[in-house]
Amino acid sequence: MATSNPSPSEKVVALFQPLTIRGVTLRNRVFMSPMCQYSSEDGFANDWHLVHLGSRAVGGVSLITVEATGVTPEGRITLGCLGLWKDEHITKLSQITKFIEARGAVTAIQIGHAGRKASTKLPREGGAFLPVAEGGWQIVGPSPIPFRPTDGVPHELTSGEIAGVIEAHAKAAERAVKAGFRVVEIHAAHGYLLNEFMSPLSNTRTDSYGGSLENRIRITIETIKAVRGAIPADMPLMMKISSVDWADGGFTVEDSVKLAMASKAAGVDLITCSSGNVVAHQKPEFKPGFNVPFAEKVRKEAGIMTAAVGMITEAAQANEIVESGKADAVTLARELLRDPYFALHAAKALGVKPAFPGQYTPAFL
Repeated sequence: MATSNPSPSEKVVALFQPLTIRGVTLRNRVFMSPMCQYSSEDGFANDWHLVHLGSRAVGGVSLITVEATGVTPEGRITLGCLGLWKDEHITKLSQITKFIEARGAVTAIQIGHAGRKASTKLPREGGAFLPVAEGGWQIVGPSPIPFRPTDGVPHELTSGEIAGVIEAHAKAAERAVKAGFRVVEIHAAHGYLLNEFMSPLSNTRTDSYGGSLENRIRITIETIKAVRGAIPADMPLMMKISSVDWADGGFTVEDSVKLAMASKAAGVDLITCSSGNVVAHQKPEFKPGFNVPFAEKVRKEAGIMTAAVGMITEAAQANEIVESGKADAVTLARELLRDPYFALHAAKALGVKPAFPGQYTPAFL
């Protein structure tokens, strides 16, 4: 006897299957990447962040991750970046998390320290290094090596100062819980502080935080353990990494697999596999889905959930990544800036009845 094809609401599409991580279940596998808005004052979120983030929750994304958020004032990339170094930051973030959760999405926040790539002007002002004399601050790093010759020379962190950075991550995570976030992501990518320690191109230390791979990832593993200990046991902990440096002598995808194995043992549940930006002389190979092979290798060889990110722009492309087991989810950045309703449009394109808000019924009949 012939069987009929499933209706759109019954059709099984990998991209729109739920994903459970610890005590949180996400409604689909479309994540919003943390994207800096450079629209804060003294680290405070405002109505721009509410509307920017909230509209993507309305648009069907399952996990909304707030932009890179400084664990200290000096950990910000620019003066316009968000912060979570004091309790006063919690109030507005709480409003944002409540709105997003009411739309059926889950809220995450990416916490981190910009290291030697801190104290820069806003990108719309050119993004150049901001000296102390012009309102900037002393930058820090694993070694006194500037990112660009025109940048300031970072202060080499002492072991005591490293402990302070780790503690600042834990305190920021505690505030994230109070603000209503249900997921915390540690920023260990794109040439910021934790990533700087990982790469031999930016870390030339000779103490226990330099030299071997085990030493270079030490601060990251210690940060994971501190954050894991600061959040509830059923709260997912994610991490974003630069899987490769795209430069000779730098961090490799094989290193990333080892990092992922150690991170999983320390308490990380999912790794978003990005790449590059630790050195200015990198030579990346940009093409659609260029980071997907890294997510696939880390997932299979480290036995940890991964999310793929980078030039993922089409519904079929995103679904194939998840369906084929290359990653557990896709994380979109620029495409969600172009189309806040990507998830709803993708669902319709893939034959799934989108979970749209009732107010938008006329648009999705």
